[in-house]
Amino acid sequence: MSRIPRDRTNPAGKRPGKIGRAGKDAPAVEPLNIVHGALPSREVILRFIADHPQKASKRELAKAFGLKGDNRVELKHMLQELEQEGMLQKNRKSLIRPGALPPVTVLDITTRDKDGDLIGRPAEWPEDQGVAPAVAIRQQSPAGRQGKGKAPVAGLGDRILAKIFPAVDRGGPAYTARIIKVIDRRRGASMGVFRTAPGGGGRLLPIERRGEEMVIDPDFTGGATDGDLVEVEIARLGRFGLPRAKVLSVVGSVGSEKAISMIAIHAHGIPHVFPPAVIAEAEAARPASVSHREDWRDVPLITIDPADAKDHDDAVYAEPDPSPDNPGGVLVTVAIADVSWYVRPNSPLDREALKRGNSVYFPDRVVPMLPERISNDLCSLKEGVDRPALAVRMSFSGEGRKIGHTFHRIMMKSAAKLSYQQAQAAVDGKPDDQTGPMLEPILKPLWHAYEVMKRGRDRRQPLELDMPERKILLKPDGTVDRVVVPPRLDAHKLIEEMMIQANVCAAETLEKKRQPLIYRIHDGPTLAKQEILREFLATLGISLAKGGNMRANNFNGILAKADGTPHQTMVSEMVLRSQSQAIYGPENIGHFGLNLMKYAHFTSPIRRYADLIVHRALVGSLGFGEGGITPEEEAALDDIAAEISTFERRAMAAERETVDRLIAHHLSGRVGEEFAGRVSGVTKSGLFVSLPDYGADGFVPISTLGSDYFIYDEAHQALSGERTGLGYRLGDSVTVKLAEAIPLAGALRFEMISEGREMPAAVRSFHKAGRRDRGQVRKKPGTRPPRGRH
Repeated sequence: MSRIPRDRTNPAGKRPGKIGRAGKDAPAVEPLNIVHGALPSREVILRFIADHPQKASKRELAKAFGLKGDNRVELKHMLQELEQEGMLQKNRKSLIRPGALPPVTVLDITTRDKDGDLIGRPAEWPEDQGVAPAVAIRQQSPAGRQGKGKAPVAGLGDRILAKIFPAVDRGGPAYTARIIKVIDRRRGASMGVFRTAPGGGGRLLPIERRGEEMVIDPDFTGGATDGDLVEVEIARLGRFGLPRAKVLSVVGSVGSEKAISMIAIHAHGIPHVFPPAVIAEAEAARPASVSHREDWRDVPLITIDPADAKDHDDAVYAEPDPSPDNPGGVLVTVAIADVSWYVRPNSPLDREALKRGNSVYFPDRVVPMLPERISNDLCSLKEGVDRPALAVRMSFSGEGRKIGHTFHRIMMKSAAKLSYQQAQAAVDGKPDDQTGPMLEPILKPLWHAYEVMKRGRDRRQPLELDMPERKILLKPDGTVDRVVVPPRLDAHKLIEEMMIQANVCAAETLEKKRQPLIYRIHDGPTLAKQEILREFLATLGISLAKGGNMRANNFNGILAKADGTPHQTMVSEMVLRSQSQAIYGPENIGHFGLNLMKYAHFTSPIRRYADLIVHRALVGSLGFGEGGITPEEEAALDDIAAEISTFERRAMAAERETVDRLIAHHLSGRVGEEFAGRVSGVTKSGLFVSLPDYGADGFVPISTLGSDYFIYDEAHQALSGERTGLGYRLGDSVTVKLAEAIPLAGALRFEMISEGREMPAAVRSFHKAGRRDRGQVRKKPGTRPPRGRH
């Protein structure tokens, strides 16, 4: 399956002539020529939003322009039109210009300008938006703003959370930034593999696709030996020759077990060693008592998890609803480990958990958010052991509608620890010694409850993108054994739906209590992405309605039309690409993919910081005792949401790159062999081809496709020869030869073996019309093919 910051300033309305100011923190900009109280033009609104990102909500815009009554309604309609035209897009509750940075962003300080001032770039930036924009960092005086407090000071290589402003000097970076806080120090070091050189010293082989080799002088090897994975800093950068570097630390041998994931851990700056104070606090923790908790130890809650799971943070139980007012209804109980009892706000455990944001899962290891004493012991809902939990008991009608729920702080004792496969086998008629006795009283009622809940899910129609999720199985030495696609069982779907409904209950309860929280939000596809998808679907004879009110079921209809056709995989890929990414935010915009209006992550506090915040909010707002959210945390929810959203993207990138490196290493001994693949991406410079049997993809440079002139047709997602009319489209099954494998970079380069197929008439007419503005690319004899992915 596929795996998506508000500025707290409170500006008042400005007098005429003062509208152009962006507040005390921002640089002055040229005042706009407007009439206070009159509806501004579209151009003025767009200019204002670009220059004042911290005031780009509908409410703040109305305040800034002094709009009231009918003018506020007209402003709302104008903003909706600008969104539909792709001139604006939502960023939580604010509006930003497409491609603009949000008001609060995580930046990596990467370099200095000619004047020595620090320059940063967004820590995470979508590849399809080109090069990440540069941001000039404005250092404050040590006394801080207006002499109050101590201002955070950052240096080269640091990662910071920053407030973003448009730059006044149009000749420099497009943005300036004020540091809110320093998240991580010294991220400027590079990593690579040390290779010894004759006569002493050595060279650093880069681990990144776009990295470059460096020379390491004999005095700067830091004790590294041939094949060691090392961290270095640039010692000298001259006009000619390779950069010279100094070894800072030796990470370990690149041939050792777990070295591949360690590359990603260091490359992305993922904290993986717990400080002594954190370990000490975890080891000093003692099991919670039943005092001030409801005693639910006789409720037969069970955990259902992967067979190799080491921590268990959710347990479930279901039974028919005994209420005569709910015939055919069910009661579903979800209990979640009470991490908030052990991890208190601003403690060493809490600060480290926020620094990590989430656990990171690699094929060969897990980098946990919390120490094992907490995650695998005190908070893990172990079978037959008393454990504290937060539980939600939900009531569903026979039609699958949730008609009520209540939250409880409890002490529970798991009745059984089951794997997905074990539970499914029992329900399918193959119980074992453990599941046999619990089949009738526990498992069958759970499956019946899921069938009831599924009726509600089918009526809700969330986005049903069924993309296979591959799992890498490793040998004892840490290398790849094989890649498998685990079956998608009803047991998986049962737990997933019960967790989703528990998350909905958390958001609903906190909203009802008017308690600030962090939502899991997922915006709908942008108008620009919708248009790309619409053009592509039109080439297959599938229509997509225009307009800004798309729902998940619109995309389900598209997927249903493509089901069973040769275009099924291709359409699924394009629908997936059209979707936005889910993020965390304190302002609710709903969850597009799940088709839910209120949604907050609550069910995995052992591995996600967002869930821990929601637990604390529930504890505080429901009067459950110690461990509730603090006023300081409530005030910082904007910053926390921005940080953990960035850390989630960091984890996803690290996990993906590790898989790429493992597969490239696995295939490095098979250069020259042929493989069955599928075209998974089409660009002006060539084709991406995925290998379904390995879950990996590589690049076929356009210079190796043949002697024809190839034209890139974005609407048809095709590269086709101008002379022959033969080419390749997204989703085509092809045979490729592995030409190069670069394990450290995780890159594969292929040569195309399959001949192109005849392109549809629409593509050929595209050629004849001479519409080369979309990108004509020709083979250039003698051109060296690019390495890796581009």
